[in-house]
Amino acid sequence: MNRKDRKRLNQARRETRRKGNGAGASARDMDSSLGRITALLQAGHAREAGEFCQTLLVEHPEDPRVLNLGAIAGFQTGDAATAVELLETAIEHQPDFVDAHNNLGNVLKAQGDLFRAEAAYKRAIELAPMYFDAHFNLGIVLEAMGRPGEARDTYKNALNIQPDFLPAFLNTGNALKALGKFDEALDYYRWVVENEPRNVDALNNVGAVYYELTEFADAESTYRKALEIDASHADTLYNLGVLLHELERYEEAVDAYERAAKARPHYAECYVNLGYTLHKLGKLVEARKFYQRAIELDPDNAQAHANLGDLLLAGGEPDAALKICDDFLATHAGDTGILAFKSIALREAGDADGARELANPEKFLRAAPLGVPESFTDLESFNTALADHICAHPSLVDAPASHATRQGKHSGELLIEPKGPMAAWEASVREAVEIYRGALSDDATHPFINSFPARYRLTAWSVVLESQGHQIPHIHPSAWMSGVYYVALPPEVAASTDDTAGWIEFGQPPDHYHGHKTPELSLEKPREGLLVLFPSYFYHRTIPFHGAGRRISIAFDVLPYRGP
Repeated sequence: MNRKDRKRLNQARRETRRKGNGAGASARDMDSSLGRITALLQAGHAREAGEFCQTLLVEHPEDPRVLNLGAIAGFQTGDAATAVELLETAIEHQPDFVDAHNNLGNVLKAQGDLFRAEAAYKRAIELAPMYFDAHFNLGIVLEAMGRPGEARDTYKNALNIQPDFLPAFLNTGNALKALGKFDEALDYYRWVVENEPRNVDALNNVGAVYYELTEFADAESTYRKALEIDASHADTLYNLGVLLHELERYEEAVDAYERAAKARPHYAECYVNLGYTLHKLGKLVEARKFYQRAIELDPDNAQAHANLGDLLLAGGEPDAALKICDDFLATHAGDTGILAFKSIALREAGDADGARELANPEKFLRAAPLGVPESFTDLESFNTALADHICAHPSLVDAPASHATRQGKHSGELLIEPKGPMAAWEASVREAVEIYRGALSDDATHPFINSFPARYRLTAWSVVLESQGHQIPHIHPSAWMSGVYYVALPPEVAASTDDTAGWIEFGQPPDHYHGHKTPELSLEKPREGLLVLFPSYFYHRTIPFHGAGRRISIAFDVLPYRGP
């Protein structure tokens, strides 16, 4: 703010105080003052705007408009706590103040208080159903909370109000991508590119969908087109690195990751991947440096800790790897990714009993028939309805590159409308989860038992395998418990007794970990109608099978619920 502007501001404050000392500022005077504050905020002078608000609040402590603007000024100057207090006071004095509810959501969102932010935006929408900002902001919160189906619907509501808002198209595409609806996501991204050809975010997202669809040549060309527009676009460089690593072009991947890190020096996930690629190249000293850098930037990054632990295993230091696990779990109890890696580290450190106690299939693996819902006459009709629903599902595509499925198809989220027979399936599975939970021992010292989420939600998808199809060893790092239900099986798998082709196997870690000791394995033969439940940190895979027929299963996760 220059000297002339500051002089005007001081003059306005004196005028406000002078009129306040008389009969009170008139409505016109107040409107004029509010206009000046708004102009200051729009010009980037939040501190001065806040001071002006404080002057007005001396005489008008209950004016919702001043409280709202004061909150905006406080938020912009870094005082979020005061902003929340002012907005809540404004709402107390004017409960139908829509802007205040929306602004409260913005501040709470920035603070990471997503539950309350969601409630604030929803209240704004109740008061003003056509309020675009509240719909759009609510979509962002729902997406951040891992609820892409609701986010998609909310973004579409926003677009019904403001059909030409490109960020809403982009975000709708992101939600659809998270739901596994890749073709529909592409439509939204392409619409953005058609209307704004130099939109690098949209081009990057188009490339990311091509990657998931294993259309690697199209993914690479799209990433490079984006980089022609913005050579330092960190997310595109990162995604290009992921693609090049997948193609085993490791040196090129390192270059892409290094450029991404240069463009965004605090890009922790990039340092994790850079370390992993260098590890693949045998450059262990450099890999360790980047894993440690990732941990410095993001101490909550479980994958960075697991990768550093694996590097220590490769160097013959299992005790040091185990310490990394224990240190992380001390502040992140029940973390699925680290519990999975700890089962490897325990075995490598010579503690087979400890590894077995942590990941004991006899204790935590449950396999039993799922009850047939009352709306179906028998198991055959239930499974036939499920199979028809799955095979016709619009999200069923060849397995995405980022998933564990090989030579098979993979659906997106199945627990969104229209659910069809999945609604009855979901109700039966929820009953099974509660029975499983009730049967657990009361050993509060075991990390799986003591980390059961107080509230949870289900997410489900389908895997359809044909001859030679399988899933590589993996875990479900975001979940507490996972499961699989068998809808249909090839005749050879259903009839087998000694041959384990098509079975699910537990205990085998992924090939990229450097364990030397043979793990204890557990096998479960699939049967149509069988439900298998297990901790999400149990490594598991499916064994390839040969022969005619489809192996249709529904996998699901029990996730901590992030919502009001």
